[in-house]
Amino acid sequence: MDKKIIRARNLRVNQTPQELKLWNLLRARKFHNLKFRRQYHIGNYIVDFICREKKIIIEIDGGQHNFDENVLYDNNRTEFLHSKGYKVIRFWNNDIDNNLEGVYAEIEKFL
Repeated sequence: MDKKIIRARNLRVNQTPQELKLWNLLRARKFHNLKFRRQYHIGNYIVDFICREKKIIIEIDGGQHNFDENVLYDNNRTEFLHSKGYKVIRFWNNDIDNNLEGVYAEIEKFL
């Protein structure tokens, strides 16, 4: 089986608490009746959440994304996703933990 598929499955099974909170908001067409998928691979990347219909990708970042090498990786990744026509929205873990309503409102702005 393809390594990317196995990795995506493992990421779905081992969601962070913040991913689970956001997934509960997005899943089963609960958000504006849009179909979201989680841990979806595009090219060489696996994105946290994607709505292909609206070309929206949502990423949840933890503290490790502050390190220089991860910032560079994330910037290259975002550039690639933009080149495929996707809008990338990023939230920090603490945004999900402390302001889920604000996260919801921010996602709505991209519809």
